[in-house]
Amino acid sequence: MNSTELADLFRKGFFIPDLVSDSKAKVLEEMVQVLVDAGKVKSKSLVLETLKKRETLGSTGIGKGVAIPHSRTLAVSRIHIVVGISRKGINYDAVDKKKVHLFFLILAPPQEDVNRYLPVLGKIVELMRDSKIRRSLMKSKDFSSFLNVIQGG
Repeated sequence: MNSTELADLFRKGFFIPDLVSDSKAKVLEEMVQVLVDAGKVKSKSLVLETLKKRETLGSTGIGKGVAIPHSRTLAVSRIHIVVGISRKGINYDAVDKKKVHLFFLILAPPQEDVNRYLPVLGKIVELMRDSKIRRSLMKSKDFSSFLNVIQGG
């Protein structure tokens, strides 16, 4: 998966430039609510429970201010990505114990016609290894500036 293919999966309505949450549980709920409001999630409680169970396997806070909560769930019919930025940072039990500022919530159905779930996850992890990209994304004030960074602009 290249950056353009990844960029095509992001939606303006699923971009939260200023998360209001102040805890791990609340940020997950705030991000899932975006999909609920858009009619993309069949069961908010099912998604939150699935994400909570996923976190028990190991934090999706991958370090360097980034978290990628993700899960396959019957509550969605196609892959969805919600991006959120927390200016003040959230304690998220990240592997490096640092606050998380940049969140990528990925939800996908258990079965996909074209398996994009793992390639999407892998591409986001790859991009987040670059400190310049991370810093630029954390400064994004709107969706177009965010997308420009993802596309390599």
